[in-house]
This record gives sequence, structure tokens and C-alpha cells, in this order.
Amino acid sequence: MGDVVNLNQFRKKRERAEKAQKRAANRARSGRSKAEKRVTQAEGTRGDAALDGKRLDHDADEPEGSGKRGPKGD
Repeated sequence: MGDVVNLNQFRKKRERAEKAQKRAANRARSGRSKAEKRVTQAEGTRGDAALDGKRLDHDADEPEGSGKRGPKGD
């Protein structure tokens, strides 16, 4: 005869495997986790703030007709 098998353990193991497969499919469909989305958003915000801090605003200092326009005066 074969080994004695606990049917409850076998059933639970099978159900866990099915749930794991379903979770993997949902992760692939949904994309990134909420934490990953937050990290990306924080990096973008931090980068924008860094660029804004380094922006040079000389437009108010320059007089009219300073040659910023094209050769035809557009």
C-alpha cells in the first residue's frame, strides 16, 4: 500500500497554489505596487523641486529688444 495522505492538507496546499497563481496574474495585470508608485512620485517631485531651485529667471532683468527674438524680429 501507499503512504497515508491527509486530504485536508492536500486540499489546502492545492488551494494555496491556485491562489498564488491568481495573485501572480493580478500583479502582472495591475503593474506596480502602491509603494512603487509612491516612490516614483516622490522622486519626480524631488526632481522638480531641484530643477525649480536651480532655475535662472533673467527675463525681468533684460530690457526690451535685447535680441532674444529671432533675426526677423518674430
